[in-house]
Amino acid sequence: MVNRDVVGAHYGLRDWLAQRVTAVIMLVYTLLFVTALLMMPQFDFWTWKTLWHTPVMQYATVLFIAALLFHAWVGVRNICMDYIKDSGVRLVLYVVIILALLTYGVWTVQILWGK
Repeated sequence: MVNRDVVGAHYGLRDWLAQRVTAVIMLVYTLLFVTALLMMPQFDFWTWKTLWHTPVMQYATVLFIAALLFHAWVGVRNICMDYIKDSGVRLVLYVVIILALLTYGVWTVQILWGK
């Protein structure tokens, strides 16, 4: 009889679930965005500007970007864990990737709520 000790059971479940939840958030946002585009009376600068100054669209976009950045982080982190064996190089890449993703998030908020 083989005695198996399962040490890391459900290790990838959290990442799998995070990827699916963020994908659903991004899908719902895409449907909202396409609906908003189809309902626009005309495609000119002022209508476009009004769309992006609507609080619902601003908050939905921030939620979308947060989901996108987290989705990207989980995917890239898993790729780094699988293919980069040197822990020092992996740590440096993690820091660079995290800083880039945070920069993109802050930049998005600046664009949406900037003057």
